[in-house]
Amino acid sequence: MKRLLIFVVSDSVGETGENAVKAVVSQFRPNFEKVSIRRFPHIETIDQIEKIVHIAKKQKAAIVFTLVEKEMRKALYSIAVENNVPAIDLLGPMMELIERSVDERPLEQPGLVHQLDDYYFKKIEAIEFAVKYDDGRDPRGLLLADVVLLGVSRTSKTPLSQYLAHKRLKVANVPLVPEVEPPKELELVDPKKCFGLVISPEKLNNIRKERLIALGLTEDAVYAQHSRIEQEIEHFYKVVNKVGCTVIDVTNKAVEETANKIIDILERNK
Repeated sequence: MKRLLIFVVSDSVGETGENAVKAVVSQFRPNFEKVSIRRFPHIETIDQIEKIVHIAKKQKAAIVFTLVEKEMRKALYSIAVENNVPAIDLLGPMMELIERSVDERPLEQPGLVHQLDDYYFKKIEAIEFAVKYDDGRDPRGLLLADVVLLGVSRTSKTPLSQYLAHKRLKVANVPLVPEVEPPKELELVDPKKCFGLVISPEKLNNIRKERLIALGLTEDAVYAQHSRIEQEIEHFYKVVNKVGCTVIDVTNKAVEETANKIIDILERNK
């Protein structure tokens, strides 16, 4: 049985190269397990490159490299050719294309894509916020959030919260149930940052039935009955109308589409 060993050589951590290799290898299932990947991160010298190429030659491995310094790329490719080792440059062609297009030399500084800048920290903070204040766990989050989502069960509140968090927005969401009074904090929320998510009863019925089946329950439970759904949606409108939320119909909408609509409304309200 043929097997393939791939060395991922990088001047950073090698994550980009490994992910690219995995993306390609996934197209060759069920042969996925026949390919092994070994990372060589933080490569800084030509001496290191020579040693890696000789190991690759000995082990009959191919090399995929993500090196930002032009001289290092040239050196690896040249040494690989001399030793008859297959080698693929992932970054070089793209860097040269952009260099020609914008008429500017690249910085050639390893690891810039992973730099922990202000954008990164704000995104992580927003993601942690969305987890902490998901599903009405702590109503105090409603007063701290950039966006508040309201909706009955299975209207994509949680995935939408996470998607918006990746856009650096702090999101709290609250499930609306007729038997449970909405949190008092909701009355203090700025209506401009509050969004109610509604869905057609037919669509919600199908989604809830699938959820029940996935949980190993019967699909005729009260949770998925039309009368119950109508009751919940009626309660939903009472709450969002009182708060003054913008209502968005998420029926057959992708999370990205709803998120972009919310972001657009927030920008217009600024």
